[in-house]
Amino acid sequence: MSPATDESTDRPISTLPDGLWSQPAVDTSAIDGLDDVEAVALIRAEAKLTYSYTPGTARSNFLRGMAEKRLMGERDPESDTVYTPPTGVIPTNGLAAAEQVELAHVGTVTSYCVVNVQFSGGDHELPYVTALVLPDGSSVPLYGLIQEVPFDQIHSGMRVEAVWVDDDDLATSFENIKWWRPNGEEDADPSSYAQHV
Repeated sequence: MSPATDESTDRPISTLPDGLWSQPAVDTSAIDGLDDVEAVALIRAEAKLTYSYTPGTARSNFLRGMAEKRLMGERDPESDTVYTPPTGVIPTNGLAAAEQVELAHVGTVTSYCVVNVQFSGGDHELPYVTALVLPDGSSVPLYGLIQEVPFDQIHSGMRVEAVWVDDDDLATSFENIKWWRPNGEEDADPSSYAQHV
């Protein structure tokens, strides 16, 4: 008999031999008087997670580049695809990435979201826009804010430029790019970013 039709492998717990499946009795006397109490629907609790992150060689180079206002990627030797931020390994074929590429500080909005709900810890005036921006020379869009333009004028294909923190505030952090803003260039041809929406 095949396992799918074998009755010994497909039976309710109640038919198992005594002692094979058992659970101690639960004393419910402490909650018996709670029938008239309203059920809890929501609990809010602060949570904090502290962890250490070791970026590795490729990400360390990327973060050092960010501290110099340089946006770095790495080129796949087989397909000419440029990935950012770099990881040291090409994700599609597992090859080591040998060529570092410096990317432009301008790009194209491929998709975006108008945010109308303030998140915990958020300090942006509502509404604000987050977007995927495809830097010129990259094959991977980056996530960031779009500022210095009314939210209802932002659209896919809009050409934007990175706005960096002041030189005194530069660190090894992706937050060195404060946001992206329109740079006045003509909108990108939709075919140039269609694969990145």
